[in-house]
Amino acid sequence: MLWRRHKTFPRGIHPPECKDETRGSPIRQFPFAPIMVIPMQQHIGKPAVPVVVEGQEVARGQLLARADGFISVPVHAPASGVVKRIAQVPSIGGHMVPGMYLQCFPGATQEVIEGTPCRVETATPEQIIDAVQQAGIVGLGGAAFPAHAKLRIPKGKTVDTLLINGVECEPYLTTDHRVMLEQTDDIFRGIRYLLKATGAERAIIAVEANKQDAAEKLRRQAPNNLPVMVEVLAVKYPQGAEKMVIQALLNREVPSGHHPYEVHVIGVNVATAAEIGRLLPHGRGIQERVITITGPGVKKKGNYRIPIGTPLRFALEWVGVGDDLAEVFLGGPMMGQAVPSLDIPITKGTNGFVAFTEAQIDRAEQVLPCIHCGYCVAVCPVRLNPARLGLLAKRERYEEMARSFDLMACFECGACSYVCPSRIPLVQYFRVAKQRIKKRRAA
Repeated sequence: MLWRRHKTFPRGIHPPECKDETRGSPIRQFPFAPIMVIPMQQHIGKPAVPVVVEGQEVARGQLLARADGFISVPVHAPASGVVKRIAQVPSIGGHMVPGMYLQCFPGATQEVIEGTPCRVETATPEQIIDAVQQAGIVGLGGAAFPAHAKLRIPKGKTVDTLLINGVECEPYLTTDHRVMLEQTDDIFRGIRYLLKATGAERAIIAVEANKQDAAEKLRRQAPNNLPVMVEVLAVKYPQGAEKMVIQALLNREVPSGHHPYEVHVIGVNVATAAEIGRLLPHGRGIQERVITITGPGVKKKGNYRIPIGTPLRFALEWVGVGDDLAEVFLGGPMMGQAVPSLDIPITKGTNGFVAFTEAQIDRAEQVLPCIHCGYCVAVCPVRLNPARLGLLAKRERYEEMARSFDLMACFECGACSYVCPSRIPLVQYFRVAKQRIKKRRAA
């Protein structure tokens, strides 16, 4: 048999995968926390507006807050209970945001109230897009951009390919892997909705080569009357980034600052497609999601379907952590974020969290001067010059970074920081710089 080289993109890195402990772990249902913490903004865009009052009893799946405009999504009750307080709640950003506290009924069941079904056979594209918004679905790969807004292709633009992204290249995370194995029918049902909503002619499910079992199952169960194919890509980071997948599969390059529809593609995370296929036929809102809970500090590692609003502290206590817990990352070690507090909740954009002990955290890291080795330039998937950008960031020359060196094209994959022998936290510099630029431009 001839050796076959899998498709990929130029550059990138190969960090340890660290997926073995959870890739074979089936999805398990997580219990309800006594108190759920529910932010009104779990998505990019305007926060949802509460439609319930303090003291009101609600059923699981009931609308708690409506969308405030097009770039916004509603919020649904993750459990049956009583709205104890509408107030400020803690967030991953370290500050308080509008939200509510829901006290769950003792012995609350998993039963979810039904809504008005959206039938793919009879619904129009506009009705499907509206149903996706009413379900509160966002990009479940971590970006949390409202899914319905992504599906509305601007007038004058067309797409020919729907890309279902099941690459999941972030170390430790196996959420999408398990969804592909266990929610195969939901994925294909979701693809039917997505093809009709976008007008795309075909769908391609992208899977990394370390998930061959998922690729084989998807191929076996693909409906004969659905224009869908499964493509296996090389294992490399950040292979799962949307622009990288498009380049690897279709050899189309999305211009800097532009959307994939400029090259006639629309990309959707595989878990997002599965939730569309799972929720729309029942008219339900999203009130839980699958996440990976793992890391050296976790005792009961695995993949869990966890109610949205579950406090991180409750989740860690339930899976078990040791006294030497040192740091927790939401989303994984490369593109994730260290949590400022264990009181923050699981939100729609949380695809996993990784707990580390003191043994894995190097507290003595010393940042050294740049030695101009060029490693960061060699691995940057979007062909930036991280070394030059890092020097400009230290001098707070933020506008020059954006104007002359295309800083805003950086999607913060962290490859440059990973290979830097001087341990310069380049991606953190870039995050700060982009925030400063956005604030200045907004002002």
